[in-house]
Amino acid sequence: MAAAKFDTPKMREYPSIPALQPDATAHLKSFLAAPEHNTFLGFPGELVENWQEKAIEKMGDLLGKYRGLRVFMDACVKCGSCTDKCHYFQGTSDPKNMPVARQDLLRSVYRRYFTFAGKFFPGLVGARDLTREVLDEWYNYFHQCSQCRRCSVFCPYGIDTAEVSMAAREIMDSIGYGQKYCNEILGKVQKVGNNLGLPGPALEATLEEFAEEISDDTGCNVEIPLDREGVDVLLITPSADFFAEPHIDGLMGYAKVFHAAGISWTLSSYASEAANFSMFIGSYSNMKKVAERIRKAALDLGVKRIIVGECGHAWRVAYSFWNTLAGIGSGGDDPYAQQLQKQLDHSYPIPQHICEFTWDLIQQGKLKFDKSQNDHRVVTFHDSCNVARATRMGTEPGGQFDIPRNVIKAVCNNYVDMAPDTIREVTYCCGGGGGLLTDDLMELRVKGALPRMEALKKVIDEDKVNAMAAICAICKAQFTKIMPYYGIPMDTIVSLHQLVKDAIILPGQGEEEAEPAAEATE
Repeated sequence: MAAAKFDTPKMREYPSIPALQPDATAHLKSFLAAPEHNTFLGFPGELVENWQEKAIEKMGDLLGKYRGLRVFMDACVKCGSCTDKCHYFQGTSDPKNMPVARQDLLRSVYRRYFTFAGKFFPGLVGARDLTREVLDEWYNYFHQCSQCRRCSVFCPYGIDTAEVSMAAREIMDSIGYGQKYCNEILGKVQKVGNNLGLPGPALEATLEEFAEEISDDTGCNVEIPLDREGVDVLLITPSADFFAEPHIDGLMGYAKVFHAAGISWTLSSYASEAANFSMFIGSYSNMKKVAERIRKAALDLGVKRIIVGECGHAWRVAYSFWNTLAGIGSGGDDPYAQQLQKQLDHSYPIPQHICEFTWDLIQQGKLKFDKSQNDHRVVTFHDSCNVARATRMGTEPGGQFDIPRNVIKAVCNNYVDMAPDTIREVTYCCGGGGGLLTDDLMELRVKGALPRMEALKKVIDEDKVNAMAAICAICKAQFTKIMPYYGIPMDTIVSLHQLVKDAIILPGQGEEEAEPAAEATE
C-alpha cells in the first residue's frame, strides 16, 4: 500500500462534535470525466461556454420536475439537527461537510435565481451568484457526499441531502462537468454489461474456475451457469463478485444455496452488473438504460424470477426504481414491460434480495448447516446505508435489518451487534459510497470511515469480534482498503454469503468419505 499523504484520524473514546477546520477538505477533487465518457452518456464533452446560463436553466428544470427538491430548498430552518450526523464531517472537521452547509451550496444559488428576496436582496438571505468559484465548490463538496441519507433520519423536516447531491451532480453533468469515476463506469455497463468491462468469454472462464473450486472443496458438482435459457432464476449481482475479495466468496455462497435448494438459475453476460451508478449522478435516463438491459436479459433467458446479489445501491435501484423504469415487477406500460410481467412468477417478490431468498429457504428447512465451521469467527454486521434507509426486505417492517442478521445467526454460533446508535436505520456509511470509491479520494474515504471504525474497534476490544459481514459490494471494497489505516486486518470484512458458503452442507457432500467406514462397520 502506498504511504498515506494525510493523517489517519485518531479514534475517539467517546464520539464528539469535532472542532471546526474551515476548508479542511477543499483541496479534495476527484478526477473530471473525459469528453468521451460524458458524450457517451448524452452529456456535453467538456464545460460548455455558456455553462452558467445552462446550469440555471437545468436547475429550473429540476425544480419544476421534482417538487421535493423545491421543498428541500425552502424548508430548512437551520435547526442544527443534522450538523454532526455526517461521517465525513466527523472525520474531516470541515464545516462544509455538515449536511446543512452542503445543502446551502445549492440553496444559496437557488435563492439568487428563483426567489424574490434572493433576486433583489441577495445579501440579506445568503444568496450567491453562480460563479466559477461556486461551481468548483459544488464539484468538490457534492463529491464529498456519499448520499447515505443518515442526516435525513435526524432532519425534522425530512430534507434529503442525497437528493440535493444528486440534483447538483445532474446539473454539473448537464454542462459537461461530470466525474470520471461514475461516468466512465456507466459507459462500460452500457457498452459491455458490467462495471469492469469484462467480456462474456472472460466472465465464463472466471465462473468455471469458481465452480471448480467449489467442486474440489465439496466433492459436489456445483455449477455457476451463464446465459442458460429456461431456468427459474436470473441472478443480477455486482461485478465485484467476479473478481474481488471477499466478494467472490459471496458469489460461491449464492451458488451453493441454489445447488442445495435444487433451484435452476443463471447469470447473464449481457446484464452482468447489478450496480447502477446512474443513481449517484441523478440521471434517470441512464438509470433506465441499465435497468432495461436487465429486462432484456430476463426476457431473452425466459426466467421466472429475478434475484439481486449483495449490493447496497443496486438493491435500492431494484427495489425503488426497476418497476417504473423497466416494468420489472409492475409499472411500465410498454410491450416489453407487459411481456415480462406476464412471464415472471408473481408468487415471489419481484425483485427479491438474495438474503430474502436464502432466509426463506432456511425457514422452510431446505438448507442444512454446520455452524461450527464458523466457530473461528465472532461476527458483527454492518448495515449498508442504501439497504438500511431506502429499501425493505420481507413482509415485516425492519426486514432489511432483521433478515440479514437472521441468516448470519442461522450459520454462525457467535454474533454480536455494534453499538445501537451506529446500526440499523442510523448506521454509518462505509465512507466509499455514492460514487466516491476512487483512489483520488482516498483521504476522504479514510476519514469518512472513522465512525464505523470506532464502532467496530469497540466490539473487537470488548467482544473479540474478528469478522464484520456486509451485503454491499462498495462497503466490502471500501473496508478492505481502509481497515489497515486503522490497524484492523483487511480480511475482517466478509461477505454475508461467505459465512453461508462455509457452513452449508450440500446434498451428498461427504458421502464418499463415509462409505468405506460404513462397509467396515458391516
